[in-house]
Amino acid sequence: MTAYAAPVADMRFVLTRIVGLDRIAALPGYGDVSMDLVDAILDEAAKLAGDVLAPLNQSGDRERCHFENGVVRLPAGFAEAYELYRDGAWNSLPFDPDYGGQGLPWCLAFAVQEMWQAANVSFGNCPILNQGAVELLQSHGTAQQKATYLPRLISGEWTGTMNLTEPQAGSDLSAVRCRADRQADGTYRIHGQKIFITYGEHDLAANIVHMVLARLPDAPAGTRGLSLFLVPKFLVGEDGGVGPRNDVRCVSIEHKLGIHAGPTCTMSFGDDAGAVGYLVGGENHGLPAMFTMMNNARLSVGLQGVALAERAYQQARAFARERVQGHAIGDPPGEVGPIIRHADVRRMLLDMKARTEAARALTYLAASQLDLAKHAETEAERAHAQGTADLLTPVVKAWSTDIGWTVASTGIQVHGGMGYIEETGAAQHLRDARISSIYEGTNGVQAADLVFRKVARDNGASARRFVAEIADYDGELSRAAGDEIADIRLRLAAGVDALSEATEWVAATAEAQPAAAAAAATPYLELFGTVAGGFMMARGAVEAARAASTGDGDQAFLGAKITTARFYADHVLARAQAMIVPITAGHEATLSLAEELF
Repeated sequence: MTAYAAPVADMRFVLTRIVGLDRIAALPGYGDVSMDLVDAILDEAAKLAGDVLAPLNQSGDRERCHFENGVVRLPAGFAEAYELYRDGAWNSLPFDPDYGGQGLPWCLAFAVQEMWQAANVSFGNCPILNQGAVELLQSHGTAQQKATYLPRLISGEWTGTMNLTEPQAGSDLSAVRCRADRQADGTYRIHGQKIFITYGEHDLAANIVHMVLARLPDAPAGTRGLSLFLVPKFLVGEDGGVGPRNDVRCVSIEHKLGIHAGPTCTMSFGDDAGAVGYLVGGENHGLPAMFTMMNNARLSVGLQGVALAERAYQQARAFARERVQGHAIGDPPGEVGPIIRHADVRRMLLDMKARTEAARALTYLAASQLDLAKHAETEAERAHAQGTADLLTPVVKAWSTDIGWTVASTGIQVHGGMGYIEETGAAQHLRDARISSIYEGTNGVQAADLVFRKVARDNGASARRFVAEIADYDGELSRAAGDEIADIRLRLAAGVDALSEATEWVAATAEAQPAAAAAAATPYLELFGTVAGGFMMARGAVEAARAASTGDGDQAFLGAKITTARFYADHVLARAQAMIVPITAGHEATLSLAEELF
């Protein structure tokens, strides 16, 4: 497996020239954020990712986690790496300074988080769930819960988990059976089993704080009867110190296709007297609270898709530069060189690069909307930003993780037969990437969320506003010089037309023919991501052209940004018009075949 070097130049470009980090940093609450600080954070994070986490990626995959008598131990080197991560205060970047956070923008935290995920996704899964638990408690916890748990979760001294899934309740949370019994002292006793719990047990932190969905005996049926409980591994004393062990334990860990070094646990609550739990939010109002954590995790999982795509691209690029094989058409007769000279290898590498950069920019944009939703100066601006974040969350989660899988698969193809051999490391990226389109809500669930909760709920108004923003950018493209940008403008305009047509069809069909809209949901999300990604690439090309014209920045890097955007426009965005038929007509065949004929 090749080394990992964080793409700091591209991250910085996206943050400063596409997302507008300088504007976000100037908002109330971000007064101490300077560009010098941003550069220092990115550079130092890149060192930890490249020098400490990345070298453990392949060794951790081979060693796997160790489980014995309820104890989970991570592979060699992980505990020491986590100490460096925790002691460097990396866990605290975007959180409230009142509880020990650094109060930095989420879009910057996402750039840093991408480095952990790309360097070592098994390691990076732990901070994802922890930050989601922090967000949940900040939004829904009591004052006492916040004072007791937030400082330790934010510092990374303790870690958090999300406990939803049960053997009979995967995406269908209405089937949750985990039981919560009221106690005279105001606590609850939790009984039941949860499966697929990421970092449900491990040896990195002094305590693990489980966020658990359970049902009271007199609760209404379905998701309306779910309540949310905070269940610590060790009970916490009044002084905040760790006390006796709670009645919760890991009974097994999964043997997975990938992410071997990160434990995925089956958790048993209440085998004896019952696990002590503390209500978060109101009784029978657990799902809305849990969605705070789930939406945070969904954006982070989308970021995992970006990160794994980047890692797979770097692996393939390095191999293509070193692997000498055959005569490339166009080279001098008899000359044999590295395979990066072959046209089809160049096409594959550029496809990997372009898709990764588009997904990165869209994911950072979504994170920036979280910053604006919290800190923009007017209520209208905050509401608009939150609406955009809500709209983009399922797209980022599903589209970016699909890209992670596609790019990792292409990476194996670049390696040829060597990619199919575990020793090269290319196969691990593919294995690690596969789960990201499943967990935190499968990508089909994300597509349904986009169609029914984001588009149909307001009759397409939010989606139309976003499409209009893309269309309005045509003026910027028209003022930018260069044939490449002219071609990008042409492709983006066609993409906007396709997305607009599809959005109108979805808005009109979702209520009248919900099954038809459901059948079109995944193609619609793919179209949405493709055009939104094209919008990001177009913005990047315009900004690169402006910077190049004034000599502001590395000219080779800026030229590459324009060429990569052109490739995306010609090879990815150009397919937008062809996506209309699967959306508007594809449901007819999908729904007509009798079940027995499948």
